[in-house]
Amino acid sequence: MARDSQLITFLVLGIISTLAFLVQTSNAGGIAIYWGQASNEGTLLDTCNSGRYKYVMISFLNQFGNGQKPQINLASHCNPAGGGCQVASKGIKACQKKGIKVFLSIGGGIGKYTLTSKADAKNVADYLWNNFLGGKSSSRPLGDAVLDGIDFDIELGNPQHYDDLARFLKARSTSKRPVLLSAAPQCIYPDKFVGEALQAVSFDYVWVQFYNNGPCQYDAKTGSVKKLLDSWDKWNKNLTKSKKIFMGLPAARKAAGAVGGYIPPGVLKSKVLPKIKKSKKYGGVMLWNKFWDVQNKYSDDIIGSV
Repeated sequence: MARDSQLITFLVLGIISTLAFLVQTSNAGGIAIYWGQASNEGTLLDTCNSGRYKYVMISFLNQFGNGQKPQINLASHCNPAGGGCQVASKGIKACQKKGIKVFLSIGGGIGKYTLTSKADAKNVADYLWNNFLGGKSSSRPLGDAVLDGIDFDIELGNPQHYDDLARFLKARSTSKRPVLLSAAPQCIYPDKFVGEALQAVSFDYVWVQFYNNGPCQYDAKTGSVKKLLDSWDKWNKNLTKSKKIFMGLPAARKAAGAVGGYIPPGVLKSKVLPKIKKSKKYGGVMLWNKFWDVQNKYSDDIIGSV
């Protein structure tokens, strides 16, 4: 009996050690999604009720800086003129009750935005705080809901002073109400627009866009993931201040531009996720965008593996 007891103890300890090893070498993640740029992608409430996503970026505030009046563009979801988008407040609060983090994404591929100075960055930070975060304003575009943070999807204009903007926003954080920051840099390292900000400020989430960039994306012609994984390793090595890094992907072939970068779900699950989930900074997968995910059901294919 003593020997049997020792054997059982040894086996139990072995199982515990194996489980601990698996936890350490494979991190569970979530799916982040961009919402707001297509009429038939469903409402914000629908998006959060789907149970697929842990992070939602409302996109975009695509006019700001240089003395301009900031403007939000949510395609045909609502007309911001006269407070028409304040109806989103109910959806934001419902998402947050489910534990989903909701961000306002600033920038985008089309818009009129730039920062011209540190003072300009301060003005934009104050506007974001008062109109979308914990501050007060009589003209909050999305109503009285307090968003969890600001997402930097900067692809145009002057690449300077986004580090200043990030600092000013983070300075508003408190232990009770933190201001979360996320960014969507291109996968070529360092990113032209938010590279300095990512080195200067601790971003909570970084969803690197591994598409529309031939040197650092999946090679559909050969099926090779080498360039993709090499770039992932470089980002993990250099983003010392950032807390979590995500693999940003198009949710459908048509969601990417002419350069491509779409990864079939089977390839992602078999060749990519097992590698990148070993990173301590792994946070999950970001998808562009909700409309294309509705069309292709990409998140349905990967949710159990992320």
